[in-house]
Amino acid sequence: MYEIENVLRDYAWGSTTAIAALLGRPESGRPEAELWIGAHPDSPSTARVPGDGAVTALDALISRDPGHFLGADSVARFGPRLPFLAKILAAAQPLSLQVHPSLEQARAGFARENAEGVPAGAPNRNYRDDNHKPEMILALTPFEALCGFRPAPETRQILAHVASACGSTEAGVPALVGALQEDLGAADEGQGIRKAFERLITGGQAVADDTALVVAALLSAPGLAPYESELKTVISLNEKYPGDPGVLISLLLNRVSLAPGEAVYLPAGNVHAYLHGLGVEVMASSDNVLRGGLTPKFVDVPELLRTVDFQPVAVPRLAAERTVLDQEVFRPPFEEFQLQRIELAPGAAPVPLAQSGAAVVIVVAGDIYLDSPKGDLQLSRGGSAFLAAAEAPVNVHPVAGATEPALAFAVTTGL
Repeated sequence: MYEIENVLRDYAWGSTTAIAALLGRPESGRPEAELWIGAHPDSPSTARVPGDGAVTALDALISRDPGHFLGADSVARFGPRLPFLAKILAAAQPLSLQVHPSLEQARAGFARENAEGVPAGAPNRNYRDDNHKPEMILALTPFEALCGFRPAPETRQILAHVASACGSTEAGVPALVGALQEDLGAADEGQGIRKAFERLITGGQAVADDTALVVAALLSAPGLAPYESELKTVISLNEKYPGDPGVLISLLLNRVSLAPGEAVYLPAGNVHAYLHGLGVEVMASSDNVLRGGLTPKFVDVPELLRTVDFQPVAVPRLAAERTVLDQEVFRPPFEEFQLQRIELAPGAAPVPLAQSGAAVVIVVAGDIYLDSPKGDLQLSRGGSAFLAAAEAPVNVHPVAGATEPALAFAVTTGL
């Protein structure tokens, strides 16, 4: 078992307080958006070697003996790298509207951009690596998001409400609203959604102008019910990114509110944006993102359109499973990862760690004691560890004499 230190990413949308408060750390005074827990080469955790206290990057440590650290099954399936990346994510402002590629798209795109000589850190680079990035997020606070396309008839109802609000203004109903309604009335629902999305993402100044008219009408409307959440989202996104195509694209998407303990998963092609909240995010180890709006960063529209899945979906909620060993485990339909939530009352019996291959653990409340036939390690709030596959089986105990509950999260493969 290796105690690890993790890298904080200070993206501008991050909260200045949430991660520090969760982990009991001093605030840095800058945005703290993501705490990366894993071995991604862009920001690997650093491991303290037991005994001599030496510190090494986690990806370098794993490369010394992938079979020992990852397990034979993981190496056979995913190669000699940790297949997942865990994060604590704290959004004080909306993230960009985005989608992640499939594994085939990532491999082809990465090879293509390498062949074209696009520098690894170039702002117009779409593919940072050759891996896909399915992901899930478990809310630690009330968490707001946009996630996947809602059924076209539901969006048409919302647009009818928008048209009614605009009709009472001097400017009248923008032509864009009627055009979107017509697009979404197509017999092929996926094609209709695609046409509406393309109209918005490629519309340029005309879309920006009509978005301003829509927002002005909503601000003067006597009420937004029964679509208050969706239309308030339009208003708030336009405050941050006035005229951006993502403002009205948000109306095409499921508007999701998660209570603490609730989770969603996001497969390849799912257009989404996290809006606000604190959560545990887990994904395949990749940094591949195709952006579609709500950002000053590069948006590659042709590549985006090749990546998006335009079929409507129900919100992909993910419920926890309670195993026969009393483990609380979130298992999305991806092989790279699963997430275990471990809550221990003082004096409670130990809980077996759900481990298949390597695992990482982070403690967000109280203290825990990790125990295996090969070693042991105590972690306090804010502490984290990397557990080699060869360490299994591991039990998680409350610390003797504890007076407060402990809460930790562990990630391992979904094999």
